[in-house]
Amino acid sequence: MSVTAVLKNHGHDLAPETKPNTMGKFAALTPKLLQNVLDSAPDAMILLDASGLIRFANRQVSALFGYARDEIIGHSVEELMPERFRARHIEHRKHYVDNPRVRPMGAGLELFGRRRDGTEVPVEISLSPVGDEDGVHLLVAAALRDVTDRKSVEAELTVARESAEQAREVADHAREVADRANLGKSRFLATASHDLRQPLQTLSLLSGTLRRMVTDAHAGDVLRQQELAIRAMSRLLNALLDISKLESGAIKPEPTDFTVTALFSELRSEFASLAADKGLELQVEECTDYAHSDPSLVLQILNNLVSNAIKYTREGWVRLRCLHEQETVRIEVLDTGIGIPADKVRYIYDEFYQIGVPANASRNGYGLGLSIVQRLVQLLHLRLDVRSEVGKGSVFSLLLPASANQVELPRIQPEGAPADQPLIGEPHILLVEDDPGVRDATCMLLRVEGYRVTAVSSLAEALQKAGDDAGLDLLVADYHLSEGETGMQVITTLRESLGVPLKAVLITGDTSSAINDLPHDPHLRVISKPVKADVLLTLLRALLAI
Repeated sequence: MSVTAVLKNHGHDLAPETKPNTMGKFAALTPKLLQNVLDSAPDAMILLDASGLIRFANRQVSALFGYARDEIIGHSVEELMPERFRARHIEHRKHYVDNPRVRPMGAGLELFGRRRDGTEVPVEISLSPVGDEDGVHLLVAAALRDVTDRKSVEAELTVARESAEQAREVADHAREVADRANLGKSRFLATASHDLRQPLQTLSLLSGTLRRMVTDAHAGDVLRQQELAIRAMSRLLNALLDISKLESGAIKPEPTDFTVTALFSELRSEFASLAADKGLELQVEECTDYAHSDPSLVLQILNNLVSNAIKYTREGWVRLRCLHEQETVRIEVLDTGIGIPADKVRYIYDEFYQIGVPANASRNGYGLGLSIVQRLVQLLHLRLDVRSEVGKGSVFSLLLPASANQVELPRIQPEGAPADQPLIGEPHILLVEDDPGVRDATCMLLRVEGYRVTAVSSLAEALQKAGDDAGLDLLVADYHLSEGETGMQVITTLRESLGVPLKAVLITGDTSSAINDLPHDPHLRVISKPVKADVLLTLLRALLAI
């Protein structure tokens, strides 16, 4: 049946010849023109009567469902849908006839059409009632759109979203695992650093005590060799822990403005005697420049560079200087040492690599200093250049961002000037140390040196002793104590109990950031294990002299 016949049978006049021709030859809506218009529509369109029979279908219906037009005209519309929907659709169709209005069909539902070959196609359907003026005759116009491509895109987007969400979940989980691992490493390093340094601390203090008691020359030689071995063990332990901290992410830079001269002063104090012992001259030039970075980590870089320069220089000098460049400060460590062959320069940052030292040979050091330097340079986003000539020496150049700050800044770790004056009376020291070996060795050293020592292992014992004898001159405490107590807690609690700013030395083997976060205190000194006996005694004298 043609669309013209369908509409005429339902009371519609498609081409009223009495209307004025206001649009030329297309003004009259002829049946042929209407047929062409509907066939040209992009969507499949059908007209249904109130009983659900198909009265008209355009060309797109055939393309969508695979039926010729005359194969579906007069048939029930339910034949164009999957069987599972047909019974339910009859009820929906009757409801629509009773309440006709323009609306989408099955809003929010997945709709499907059934092709002639039995395959299904996802569709969207829009319904519009068509009736005469009295509403007696009703047709329903249904526009059907194939949404296969859109559904495919939506499915791909869903998969992509799910994949992205899974990837985010995996990344979040990996990040959480990494964070936990890094936190675990940091805790392990802090604990291991403390525990590994305890026996070295004991050996160092015992050696220092014996040196003050022994008068025999041969015994003195033995002690000197023992101290050299202890220092070698300490250097290796510190280097290994430094590398572990850097790899675990436990070290976080804290950039600030600082004077280069403060670094040079620290390095002169550290290495002047070591260079002199080798017959070398340590030359430290004046530098008034200001830089911006983490001064403690930069000092560690320079410490390793200067140590290496002295190690590989047999005669001549090692020099520290700075050169001001545009927006940068170049700090150079120069030496007249053995030099580095050009083909070996790329290996010098490898762990355990040493120039001219074959495998399994006797070593002066362990080849870890430059490996630590490289990691620190990368952590601070700095640049390190090296120039070297075999037999003439090397130049290591560290480039730092220059600072515009021109105010005088304090030294990085002021420890006060050494105090050589003799002890007055018998100063009373309260020692808080939970490791019996370290506690006994420290007591021996302090008593040999002329101090009166009271030794305890916990905060409770320290409070009791302080209450029994208020005449305390100084407190020496280990940072990590048993039962989760810290030396800082001991210091704070005793000061509150005694009502005085008791002078204190905090000895630590901890490598965590907690040590760097300790508040500035003029009556407190912090020193890292293993502590040399001479260094500890000099520090105590200086603190008592304040």
